[in-house]
Amino acid sequence: MLKGFFNVPEPKNEPVKNYAPGSEERASLQNALKTARNQEVDIPMYIGSEEVKTGNTTAIYPPHDRAHKIGQFHSGDKEHVTQAINAALGAKSAWENMQWEQRAAIFLKIADLLAGPYRDKINAATMLGQSKNAFQAEIDAACELIDFLRFNVKFMTEIYAQQPPISGDGVWNRLEQRPLEGFVFAITPFNFTAIAGNLPTAPAMMGNTVIWKPAETQIYSARVLMEVFKEAGLPDGVINLIYVNGPDAGDVVFSHPDFAGLHFTGSTGVFQSLWKIIGNNISKYKTYPRIVGETGGKDFVIAHKSANPKTVATALSRGAFEFQGQKCSAASRAYIPSNLWEPVKEHLLADLASMKMGGTEDFGNFINAVIDEKAFDKISAYIEDAKTAANVEILAGGNCDKTKGFYIEPTVILVQDPLYKTMVEEIFGPVLTLYIYQEDHFEEALELVDQSSPYALTGAIFSKDRYAIELATSKLRHAAGNFYINDKPTGAVVGQQPFGGSRASGTNDKAGSMINLLRWVSPRTIKETFVSASDYRYPFLGADKE
Repeated sequence: MLKGFFNVPEPKNEPVKNYAPGSEERASLQNALKTARNQEVDIPMYIGSEEVKTGNTTAIYPPHDRAHKIGQFHSGDKEHVTQAINAALGAKSAWENMQWEQRAAIFLKIADLLAGPYRDKINAATMLGQSKNAFQAEIDAACELIDFLRFNVKFMTEIYAQQPPISGDGVWNRLEQRPLEGFVFAITPFNFTAIAGNLPTAPAMMGNTVIWKPAETQIYSARVLMEVFKEAGLPDGVINLIYVNGPDAGDVVFSHPDFAGLHFTGSTGVFQSLWKIIGNNISKYKTYPRIVGETGGKDFVIAHKSANPKTVATALSRGAFEFQGQKCSAASRAYIPSNLWEPVKEHLLADLASMKMGGTEDFGNFINAVIDEKAFDKISAYIEDAKTAANVEILAGGNCDKTKGFYIEPTVILVQDPLYKTMVEEIFGPVLTLYIYQEDHFEEALELVDQSSPYALTGAIFSKDRYAIELATSKLRHAAGNFYINDKPTGAVVGQQPFGGSRASGTNDKAGSMINLLRWVSPRTIKETFVSASDYRYPFLGADKE
């Protein structure tokens, strides 16, 4: 067996391709899209070494083209959850005892496969299955996931290198980072293919085996990820991909004595209910499970009277409406000082008027469809209520149409009440609500930002006044886990801005950092004494001399 202290390749952020007209990458991606659109894939569950097809299938359609079938997936039941747990536990011993550099090599290979031969395929799957435009798919499914894998490998080595700084005379103190004792359950969302890839791979990298349950609306690209995992040589049973409804999966997983951890991204309500179930079952488990979750947000932009109105408007256009506002970090409420309101409005409305909406296959479309009919109905209900509410004005957008796809225009709502429901409730769609505050009441506006939402995920301050920036940074200390100064509140980059929030937004365990990986190990301290004591007596027991 090899012996050595190995240095992994130094990670760097994957360069983002721009897909400009006439570029080679644009033509290549367009070909991949065409190929994917013209075939129907039959997607099994992946449990141990088996590809499980149950015959209980659900069709998959692009959200922007709901009549065009691109595939189907096979749903499972409680028996398949048990099968997946058994596969994970069966693979656990060999996987956790594999040398760390061998595990690292697998995940580095996954990253390189995504950066190279699978880049178009994972981007095309994300564009079709989740209705992301080319740029949004590129920064997510390719670049961010590649970054997660490469940086996490580096963080893993740094964790293993951490050792007690002192060993006393005749003693050698050591620290071992063991994987958790049991299996990890990863529940992943539709909105980021990178999150869907990171939540199962981060615990697996640290020697754990995983049951992965993706959102149904992300299964189309999850299938490609599993294909890449297998191509890279990830052993069978390390990550098991199942499509089972939430209650059935939860009944089996959260009652199992070997349940050791939950890695979750999704809604606050679901996360809280899972935490409650785990708490009620706590006496059943061999160990106290690790619970890591990133949930919702009601993310803010607040502008100071000194801010540049054009940069504020641009931050709102991008921060609120990229990927149809379906980012956990999307700007959904903004506080604009009265002196800037007219120029901000002018720039923002001009931006919206220039945005094209349609399918992702047309690279000229900035806005695409929301994820499914359930989301469409929820978002459109907020818009319809706003149309008839007192002291509420629809400044732009407001039209919704699900005839061909689940299309909702980028919608800007102006309110006089800073506690109106679209200012405080998470909508998760292309809806931005604005409140105009008196320009000299900046501190009062900061209080509103801090107190009017239960969430604390992302937020931004725009100002040229450094005293105002300092004040906002202090007053909003707990209002956002990712805080941006003169930038939109979206677009966290792995290795640069570790992502996560607190309050109702989650456990703030910072995906894309060492902090997250530390949750998937259980340290063991080892003290070795070279010459052992042979007499129990200490010097103080000696008799005093008379």
